[in-house]
Amino acid sequence: MRVLNAPQPACPGIALRQLERSDLHAWYSVLSHPETVEHTSWNLHSEQDLLPVFAGIESTDKDSGRRLAIIDQHTDALIGTIGLHTVSSVNLTAEIAYELAPAYWGRGIASAVCSAFTAWSFSTWGFVRIQGTVLESNVRSEAVLRKCGFRHEGLLRAYRMVRGTPGNYQMYARLSSD
Repeated sequence: MRVLNAPQPACPGIALRQLERSDLHAWYSVLSHPETVEHTSWNLHSEQDLLPVFAGIESTDKDSGRRLAIIDQHTDALIGTIGLHTVSSVNLTAEIAYELAPAYWGRGIASAVCSAFTAWSFSTWGFVRIQGTVLESNVRSEAVLRKCGFRHEGLLRAYRMVRGTPGNYQMYARLSSD
């Protein structure tokens, strides 16, 4: 689903905008860093593996995914993305997902983007719950979610396949009433 009026994070020099097909090469470059995907379930072999995500973004179905590009305003470079998948308009829930190029880690960017995007998602689409699942080895992402007010709800054993192996995930969630 296309996004209008993307939120702007409280992080100087960083902006959010709609992710476009023209971003394919830049996004794949971010996801090609082994450190970026090490603690995720991404299993990409080529840029073509990202095309189904764009199909979802372009869909008008109210349960389709949404994805924004994270932009370094100084260079106009795509440095990551943030979005929602597993959207349920019936239950007013969605799952947040994001990644950031390793060169930008440790600057508070992921937390600022996650916070702005989560608040905006509640107000724009009326979600009552946004959850985040984090591979148990991804302590950086857990810290981002906690910093953004997500609460730990438990361990999901063998929740998703991680490059052919069942992975345990920590479940975090934030409610619109939190």
